[in-house]
Amino acid sequence: MADSLSLAPMVPAAFIAVLAAVGLGLAGVAMVKGGSGWALRALALAVLVAALANPLAVREEHEPLRDVALIVVDRTSSQGVGERRAETAAALKSIGEGLARFEDLEVRTIEITDDGAGDKGTRLFGALAQAAGEIPRQRFAGAVLITDGQIHDVPAAPPVPGPVHVLLTGNPGESDRRLVIEQAPSYGIVGKEVTIHYRVGDRRAEKTRGFGAKLARVRMRYDDNQEKIAQTPVGKSEQFTFTLDHAGPTVVELEVDTAAGELSTLNNRTLVNINGVRDRLRVLLVSGQPHAGERTWRNLLKSDPSVDLIHFTILRPPEKDDFTPLRELALIAFPIQELFETKLQEFDLIVFDRYVVRDVLPPSYLRNIVNFVKEGGALLLAVGPEFASLRSLYQTPLGKVMPAAPTGKVLERGFRPRLTDIGYRHPVTAGLPRNGTETPEWGRWFRQIEAVPKTGRVLMQGLDGKPLLLLDRISKGRVAQILSDHIWLWARGFEGGGPQAELLRRLAHWLMKEPDLEEEGLKAEIRDGRLIVIRRSLEEETPEITVTTPSGMTRTLPLEKDGGATRAVLDVKETGLYKVTDGTQTALATKGALNPLELQDLRASADRVLGVVKASGGGIHWIANGVPELRRTRPGRDSAGHGWIGFIANKSFVVSGLAQVPLLPGFLVLILVMGGMMMAWYREGR
Repeated sequence: MADSLSLAPMVPAAFIAVLAAVGLGLAGVAMVKGGSGWALRALALAVLVAALANPLAVREEHEPLRDVALIVVDRTSSQGVGERRAETAAALKSIGEGLARFEDLEVRTIEITDDGAGDKGTRLFGALAQAAGEIPRQRFAGAVLITDGQIHDVPAAPPVPGPVHVLLTGNPGESDRRLVIEQAPSYGIVGKEVTIHYRVGDRRAEKTRGFGAKLARVRMRYDDNQEKIAQTPVGKSEQFTFTLDHAGPTVVELEVDTAAGELSTLNNRTLVNINGVRDRLRVLLVSGQPHAGERTWRNLLKSDPSVDLIHFTILRPPEKDDFTPLRELALIAFPIQELFETKLQEFDLIVFDRYVVRDVLPPSYLRNIVNFVKEGGALLLAVGPEFASLRSLYQTPLGKVMPAAPTGKVLERGFRPRLTDIGYRHPVTAGLPRNGTETPEWGRWFRQIEAVPKTGRVLMQGLDGKPLLLLDRISKGRVAQILSDHIWLWARGFEGGGPQAELLRRLAHWLMKEPDLEEEGLKAEIRDGRLIVIRRSLEEETPEITVTTPSGMTRTLPLEKDGGATRAVLDVKETGLYKVTDGTQTALATKGALNPLELQDLRASADRVLGVVKASGGGIHWIANGVPELRRTRPGRDSAGHGWIGFIANKSFVVSGLAQVPLLPGFLVLILVMGGMMMAWYREGR
């Protein structure tokens, strides 16, 4: 309740002012001339002017409003380190109970997580500003943030009209070793070197005396657990360089050894995703003689814009031994020395299509091709009847890298190519189009070269279950062998044709070591909040999968068959790196950013928030030293001190009722004016 005076003029204020001025002037004239009743007349006029101004006594009924305090709780990933979550819970309970003692204070709690936030880190001040915007300015008492201090949206000025206090989890002076990626390419050319620049951050090690104490061992792993190790000076930029050997994504994992007394190992490991891009696939196609299927190979390779094709067809048949020089029979000179000696290593794939030994390529050049394969090159052999003859390519040094040896028989009967048991599981042939039938009913072929498998795997079979398509790995390289020259019948659509384009495309990609076509592969990815693990293997055994979460917890998952592969699915909520292994192979997947901002520095610190907290009039306290005392403070007074934090008592209210009483009722005005005038006349009459 509050009392006050106010005016409610009966006429415009200007009229009242003119009336008062005229009356005051007349009273002054009467006084100068010595009139006896001027004072009484002036009094009557003053009463009349006051009555026209209509003074009122106003009584307001006030209803007090509760002030609002905000508690913002940091529940992001960095708060999972050590005992920070327990400290947060204890501080939240203490602050909540302490503020509940003030009956004139309303408490609102906001919890912030980094789920679905991408790579934006901890964003407490944005949430604080949004919540404070819903509170009237005159009711805001203050805010308290419970956090580790690693906040990534700290503004230049306080975003709220009151004190902001910070209660820090963790301990001052914490030590944490971390691996920082300074520069890494997002893509690279297959066959070329790429470089990753990194740095090991560790303040304790940088201050330690002795050179050995300032070294950290860093491991780099990529593709099939290939590993490089380096002793790296702490705090200095270093680099890893390696060669991309396949197209598609290559996930590189860098990990630094754990330091003694380290806060957490969550940021000791980081990932770099480099997408391998082929400049162009360089293919050398050598056709031993013109035949119906030759155009199939050429059309397939020429139709791909990413392929640089060099094609030579040897036109001279062996029976025409008329001593004509080769240079006079060829459309262009066959540059055998340039292709098979000088520039052989520039090719990615060599295809021999029905090649016949005619002394065009000397044995030394064929040995160069063998070395080319062993060093990582790819060789595809599509053979015909000549493969079973004395002029067979198998009788040359190339026979050492062929997965099947000819018996000398050529089988010429109609048959339908079939997949073997391994073929149904191998990624090159698994899932090939089957013309709508469970068992592939592709068009027939009419010729097959009988051969005995030596090494490798048989994916397709023909007459009487004899091998038709074989794949093999030779040292670092790969070889594929097709024991028929009738694949062109599929291209022509004979009896419905078959998937020749898809089969040959997959063969080429397998020879180029595409990860998606590896026989033994483990793949992990996160989609829509689920970790999807796909394991491809030619073995019947399906081991369990072990998943390591970003926080270090492990979990085993059973695999279920899914076509030619096995599959497991796990719902995931935690942001960061997931490591998946079957005991032999390892795959990595990330939820959120590859190297989340939230985990780059896990040390609790007041450095980031010090400026904005001081500008707001708030205080910073470590929870480990005890939760500070809570007080209500007056506006304009200090809101923080040693061992205490304050919340402003605004004492705001709303007016719930209003009563107005005239100070000059009409009858009183009439009595005063008439009495004054009568007294003036009486005095003047005497």
